[in-house]
Amino acid sequence: MSKFKKKLITNLGYISFICKSAIEDFNRNRFRTFLTSLGILIGVMSVILLMALGLGLKEYINGQFESLGSNLVYVMPGSKKTMMRGGGMVGGIKFDDRDVEKIKRLNITSSIAPLIAKIGTVVEGTKDSDIADVIGSNEEIIPVFNLEISSGRLLDKKDMMKKNKVALVSVRMAEKLYQSENNALDKTIDISGQNFKIIGVIKSKGSGGMGSDLDSHIYVPLKSMTCLTDEKKYYAIYLKFSNKNNMEDHKQMVIDELRKRYDEDDFSVLDQADIMSTVSTIFGVINLVLVAIAAISLLVGGIGVMNIMYVSVTERIKEIGVRRAFGAQKKDILMQFLTESIILTTMGGALGLLISYIIVLVVKVFFPAYIDVFTVLLAVGVSSIIGIIFGVVPAKRAAELEPVEAMRYE
Repeated sequence: MSKFKKKLITNLGYISFICKSAIEDFNRNRFRTFLTSLGILIGVMSVILLMALGLGLKEYINGQFESLGSNLVYVMPGSKKTMMRGGGMVGGIKFDDRDVEKIKRLNITSSIAPLIAKIGTVVEGTKDSDIADVIGSNEEIIPVFNLEISSGRLLDKKDMMKKNKVALVSVRMAEKLYQSENNALDKTIDISGQNFKIIGVIKSKGSGGMGSDLDSHIYVPLKSMTCLTDEKKYYAIYLKFSNKNNMEDHKQMVIDELRKRYDEDDFSVLDQADIMSTVSTIFGVINLVLVAIAAISLLVGGIGVMNIMYVSVTERIKEIGVRRAFGAQKKDILMQFLTESIILTTMGGALGLLISYIIVLVVKVFFPAYIDVFTVLLAVGVSSIIGIIFGVVPAKRAAELEPVEAMRYE
């Protein structure tokens, strides 16, 4: 047998002995071991659950964006930098028919929908009232938002030309205002004192672009907005390109055309990828802050481990003295207590991971939370590192005890 194999077998036997000793000590003090691990368990569980919810939220938002189509583009007032900080939608320039026609003449769009909006409007049905965002646009808002009819019909060109006071509402809003979808159809809805006839109920879309909730939108013909607001210009222009493979080139064409009339910082042309990137960055920062807050419980758990290890060292001073007297070196004592600390925290981390996984399985029925490989590695790694960091001081104290003094300790 080679020297390497002999050394390997010796080392494995040594590690096995230390681990068995640690487990025997835990069995002698099961309740104390459980309470010590509990702090690490709660800390690891908090971090994992927050990360899982953060990943789920990102997945949910990504799904909502994809439901609108990857070739959806927003022409908004304000510079791109301002938009990314959450500004740009209030104040600044506003668009008009001339801008819409300029973009149309580029022959790169399949749909183009200018928008006038009345945000946070009180609407009333026969059974209840609600707060809605009333969106005035042309019939092309339907393909722009991929709206699908649940019952009734969609807005068409005739509604636009005749300034018909008709409206589309979501299934959720129909149920709230009229108790059911069927009750809402052909009924009137009071929007700021003006009656509009509900001609269609659209399927639920959830959250949409720019952080809006499409299920809280009410769609009315663009020209019918004159009875709700004096605004004549558009706060935004939404469009879809005919060829999604040339997104960047087409976006640049729109930018170049609008630059002929406005300064570069007066407007932004954003696609779904731009907005999703910003949303991911924002949620990444928020998630990091939340995880940092949850990590405080890990710090508290680590301090608890250090305290218990100090108690364990004090209780076993005579044992340490006897082991030193029979030839155990300082490094052997150090490794014994350090191993106990690592096992203790790793057990807590593993249990925290297991409980988190069970909770995520339940939550997943209602929300797309999930645990990825990185989260698992982080949970096990962090709990082990805590064992090393908070276990090394008590272990070092135990290793530095003099054999004679330790054996005399009462």
